[in-house]
Amino acid sequence: MGRWRPPQPQGSQYSTPAGAARMRAELEQLWRIERPQVTQAVSEAAAQGDRSENAEYTYGKRRLREIDRRVRFLRKRLDGLIIVDKPPSDASRVYFGAWVDLEDADGAISTYRIVGPDEFDLDPIYISMDAPLARALLGKRLDDEIEVPISGRPRYSIAAIRYEPGAST
Repeated sequence: MGRWRPPQPQGSQYSTPAGAARMRAELEQLWRIERPQVTQAVSEAAAQGDRSENAEYTYGKRRLREIDRRVRFLRKRLDGLIIVDKPPSDASRVYFGAWVDLEDADGAISTYRIVGPDEFDLDPIYISMDAPLARALLGKRLDDEIEVPISGRPRYSIAAIRYEPGAST
């Protein structure tokens, strides 16, 4: 078996304004602040002479490659990004950006917000629209029952759908 692996499928291109702003800020931080600092450190380490045993030079060059890889990714991602900043015309259905209250069989209520794949780590209640739970929710209405396609197949009922900005519980 070789080392080649097929490329990962690209995540959805949708993002909230906060997620897009976060990616732009990260790109700005990497390109304008971190990269010049690392470049300066690498040039100072290179000036010390023998590069074969110079750990500062070796690790600095590695960090530069990591920064450049991330910058390329962020630029490419931001170019194709679709920023969703308005609620859908049919607010009675679950779409991207919705806050959804789910009720399980025991009557416990859980709240989730469906966001893009680049921003689900902003808050513990955010779930990526590519996640199994979000895929099961998309397009459903109030009081619809869903079954999540994971082990155990939990069932939920949709208790509420909201699109207000910042409507966390």
